[in-house]
Amino acid sequence: MKRCIKGIYFWLMARFDFLKLFHGVFIAKAFRREILSVYRGIERYGIGVLNLEGHRFRVRRNIHRLEKGLIMDPMKNVFALGYIQETIDSFEAVVSGHCEPVDHDELAWFCDVLTEYFSVTGSDPVIEKCERRFSLLAEGIGRRSEPQKSSPVARSEYEIAPVGFDDFYKLTRQRRSVRWYEDTPVPRSLVDQAISAAAQSPSACNRQPFEFVVIDTPAVVNRVSDIPMGTKGFAHQFPMIVVLVGKLEAFAFARDRHLIYIDASLAAMTFMLALETLGLSSCPINWPDIETLEDEMAKQLGLDACERPVMLISVGYAKQSGMIPHSHKKSLDQIRKFL
Repeated sequence: MKRCIKGIYFWLMARFDFLKLFHGVFIAKAFRREILSVYRGIERYGIGVLNLEGHRFRVRRNIHRLEKGLIMDPMKNVFALGYIQETIDSFEAVVSGHCEPVDHDELAWFCDVLTEYFSVTGSDPVIEKCERRFSLLAEGIGRRSEPQKSSPVARSEYEIAPVGFDDFYKLTRQRRSVRWYEDTPVPRSLVDQAISAAAQSPSACNRQPFEFVVIDTPAVVNRVSDIPMGTKGFAHQFPMIVVLVGKLEAFAFARDRHLIYIDASLAAMTFMLALETLGLSSCPINWPDIETLEDEMAKQLGLDACERPVMLISVGYAKQSGMIPHSHKKSLDQIRKFL
């Protein structure tokens, strides 16, 4: 009887959108958690704007928008009128210490792009006012000593890595999900190198709305490794676990809620490939949206309501006698379609 009623309910839900919405908001806890997390992030973003705090994500986004305007061919005589004042407001908040501190290179990037923008854009009262504000702020910062610039450059000026496709393809085949590791600590310096490579991955408007939480204290590794599903039987011997956490406070609109998953996943793949070049192996661990597990992970990592685990990655030196599934991959014809 229950099965019949359930079947009728889903039959009706498939035909009426209002039932889908009702189910998603009031019955399916996973959707409810996502809604609450998304709006907690929007709240954090909005409060940060009002209190001159939390501007780092906004200034990163706007600086990247300026970069895109600077590389247009042909470049518009006047552009960014709709957000240049907001950019300078955010830049001032960064310089005055009203938000999370930025490092030297990041601040240099802000300054170089803004300097380039004001040097090439046309005349406009709004731009002229913002340029005066920027000049005063830049004077207070001082210029860096190194000659390199962080403003846009031609592709021809980038150094091309001497890596051919054959070698890269071998690396992708070398990377396999390793679940058995040597009882050897993982040097943090190597993990930092891999994360530095992961930071080069693309992200929407260069916001990079994620954080690598690296855990190598044995007791904490064991606790965190036991939380997700799919690790039973081998989690006890992980030397290190990395939790990739998405930050929804980077966005002002619900439409952008998927970007933490897209951007973090791009970074995760680069991270795992980089580990292989350093002699380390890894295994991405699925993270389904289950309320009890989300709560436990938030407790262990001290996460805010707008911070969500995207995935876990075990890291270590592969045990050479450890077995690895063949995991046959789909053929090119199965995953590619030309239109």
